[in-house]
Amino acid sequence: MAFSVNTNSSALSALRNLNMTTTSLEKTQTHINTGLQISSAKDNAAIYSIAQKLRADLRGYNAVKQSLDRAVSTTDIALAAAGSISDLLIDMKEKAVASADKGQDSRSRAALTEDFNKLRDQIATIISNASFNGTNLINNGTDAVMAITNPDATQTVSISHQNLTLGGGNIMLSASQTIDTASKAAAMVTALSSSLDNVNSVLTSLGAGARALDLQRTFADTLADTLETGIGNLVDADMAKESAKLQALQVKQQLGVQALSIANKAPQAVLNLFQG
Repeated sequence: MAFSVNTNSSALSALRNLNMTTTSLEKTQTHINTGLQISSAKDNAAIYSIAQKLRADLRGYNAVKQSLDRAVSTTDIALAAAGSISDLLIDMKEKAVASADKGQDSRSRAALTEDFNKLRDQIATIISNASFNGTNLINNGTDAVMAITNPDATQTVSISHQNLTLGGGNIMLSASQTIDTASKAAAMVTALSSSLDNVNSVLTSLGAGARALDLQRTFADTLADTLETGIGNLVDADMAKESAKLQALQVKQQLGVQALSIANKAPQAVLNLFQG
């Protein structure tokens, strides 16, 4: 073995090993602090790139869920309003049938007419309030509901507009029609029967659309959860394993410091060669 005061190979080796241990320790501490095994492209470029793509898709599905939520709310309001209108038409038909009875006295027919008119006017009130976020599916406009269903916004689901205004096509009576005579009441019974059939068809259409939106919303939740789990499987750190590694590296670092200290004392042995 050669003794030299200029070059201490043992100290250099100990220092190199200590630096490697310190680097590994810092990396493990980063894993524990962030909870991520791969937090940048520097750790693993390929996996980091895949994870970033999945994160973008996950953010996209957050937007999909927001879009579907708006569509669900708009459709639910329209569906509730259409159901209320159907109930009103049933009550109106009852009044019309009673007023169509030619044996009905004038005072009773006047009372029936007043009730009928109030029920009729409620339809307009319900329709005017059946909007969400500025969209009304059952007024005399053309609003329709459209929601995105994928993170690239290339696929959509839509709910068509349905006109339930008085005289709008589905409801076959105007805002001025009434039942103040037996003949008008008889004609109204026929109009209300057809209107009920139309409104019930609208209810079926809106109900099917609402169901489709609910299913798509549930599916979006499932996909988002799956993506989040997949990202975690790719980049999350195993905290139990990292904890064990941390303790091992801390001990190794302490031993490395001691080894370096011993190696640094080796050149002092050269002094013994010059002692008489």
